[in-house]
Amino acid sequence: MDNNDGIILAEMRPKRRAGRKVFNETRHPVFRGIRRRNGDKWVCEVREPTHQQRIWLGTYPTADMAARAHDVAALALRGRSACLNFADSAWRLPVPESNHPDVIRRAAAEAAEMFRPTEYGSGITVLPSYGNEVYMGSGSGSEEPNMYGYVEEEEEVSTTMMRLATEPLMSPPRSYMENVTPNGYMEEEMSYEDMSLWSYRY
Repeated sequence: MDNNDGIILAEMRPKRRAGRKVFNETRHPVFRGIRRRNGDKWVCEVREPTHQQRIWLGTYPTADMAARAHDVAALALRGRSACLNFADSAWRLPVPESNHPDVIRRAAAEAAEMFRPTEYGSGITVLPSYGNEVYMGSGSGSEEPNMYGYVEEEEEVSTTMMRLATEPLMSPPRSYMENVTPNGYMEEEMSYEDMSLWSYRY
């Protein structure tokens, strides 16, 4: 019997191109739920299917580790309907005992550790300043996870916000800031293409 029967894989569902010039593409070309950060690390996050709240799963040194963390959380939240990055995740990875974010986060980190390359050392670091945030680094625990933004299937809003903070002479129009929520996210109806149409007078 084929253990892969009925499994939905990320490679079966090609991603749409971001198509917005103001953002750099940081999504993995195939894996779901992960993004590249700082050029050499990968962050992972999933959405709860009911409440649409985000569960942060940590920062990892390789895309494969982050992708495995995603699969654990996806299986816990969506079961057989989950879109997985690896077919064998359905039977190879442990399923969390509950859907509580803390339990899922820990199970995802432990599963990712199973696929850590030897050259990256070992160890799970839970950063005390961020409660249950998990960083899967080289064991030193010296680097913190990216707290400015989350993994989105579209764009990483934090990139633009940080860029604006370093360009005080190019203040965005009032209409732009009105579309930013208190949590730092832009409303869905906000048109990113309009941002390239701003004009400035010096």
